[in-house]
Amino acid sequence: MTAAIQIRDISKQFRLYSEKHTSLKERVIHGGKMPFTPFWALRDVSVDIEQGETFGILGRNGCGKSTLLKCVAGILKPTSGEIRVRGSLAAMLELGAGFQPDLSGRDNIFLNGSLLGLSHNEIAKRFDEIVAFAELEDFIDNQVKFYSSGMYVRLGFAVAVNVDPDVLLVDEVLAVGDAAFQRKCLDHVKRLQREGRTIVVVSHATDTMRQNCQRVMVMKQGQVITIDEPGEGIRVFLADLLGVGAAEPGKDGSIRGNVLAIGAVHAEHGGSGERMHLYPGESLTVTADIDALASVPGAMATIAIHDDAHELVFASDPDDPIAAVDVPEGGGIVRFHFPEVPLLDGTYSVSVGIRSTTDTAVFDWKDQVTKFEVANPTRSTGKVRLPLDVSFRLRGSATTGEVPAVTSEPAVLAGWEEPSA
Repeated sequence: MTAAIQIRDISKQFRLYSEKHTSLKERVIHGGKMPFTPFWALRDVSVDIEQGETFGILGRNGCGKSTLLKCVAGILKPTSGEIRVRGSLAAMLELGAGFQPDLSGRDNIFLNGSLLGLSHNEIAKRFDEIVAFAELEDFIDNQVKFYSSGMYVRLGFAVAVNVDPDVLLVDEVLAVGDAAFQRKCLDHVKRLQREGRTIVVVSHATDTMRQNCQRVMVMKQGQVITIDEPGEGIRVFLADLLGVGAAEPGKDGSIRGNVLAIGAVHAEHGGSGERMHLYPGESLTVTADIDALASVPGAMATIAIHDDAHELVFASDPDDPIAAVDVPEGGGIVRFHFPEVPLLDGTYSVSVGIRSTTDTAVFDWKDQVTKFEVANPTRSTGKVRLPLDVSFRLRGSATTGEVPAVTSEPAVLAGWEEPSA
């Protein structure tokens, strides 16, 4: 497969000035030189992003994600290294980037479109579509300096995606828009994916990465920690985000210094051994083997469930006292028990993790490591099963004429017993 973006040994240095010489006398005394401290925002970053791939970049603030995207977009020139981009490129890197505040939204569409390589006639043909996507029909002739942050985002994204780029760069800006617009943007991104466009996205939303990206790159202090499939990349990112010194880049991209590790993970339900699926309302037990190099009192066990579209269905409260487990040296088995699973038809995946009680380290996280299936024997539809009572009474009387309630409780399965604690 041909790479749409080739990044080879990219480094970017900025100069941090501790003092400024504002007067002519100061400049003459110091020979026109100002002392500075070199700051490397990027160090030897290399990656190939394939044509048609949606590639995610994760990392805490200041790790170099946005600097890298600006280098790819040509906004910044790398100090060293080489970047090659095949095809047309559009970038949505920061709020209002490229907008002239004194111009109207209409004028800014033509200005931005021309910067992205479109002729005046090409922009005119797409103008109505851009305005409709941005939902700015009533404000398009107003100066953009009077736009709200959400209006800025809608207009900028509408221009970027409607020029039909071969490569689209998207930074964290979509977090500013409302939920409805974010959904519209994600739907449009999926259309671009189906058309084989290359998309590079920076976001802190791990579920967005999991749902949309084929690979994820995790960065720390301007360097690459790992490039991997989304689940493993998210695990490394969470360790770096929550762990003080827990995620250090090793030669093989792995995390160093963990004392706990999660082994095999299993899901069992009332019908285990008889059928592959469980019924709505049955219990679910998830067990995870824990290996420990040293004893860890008060470790916090966490669990998350995603549906088959990778949408988060449930994540346990990481601060709930019931999640605290004392792990001895050598380890043991942690057990998560749901007395009732109120889900309807679908295949669901289970992720488990374990961290310190003070949030100072994530020891391990296994992303979507096992699955379970729910089969709904009734005609109710949706995602969840809600307890329901239905009753009827005659008008004019609160007690007479009542019909016994009908309760939508599932039938008891013969031979099934609640798993022991």
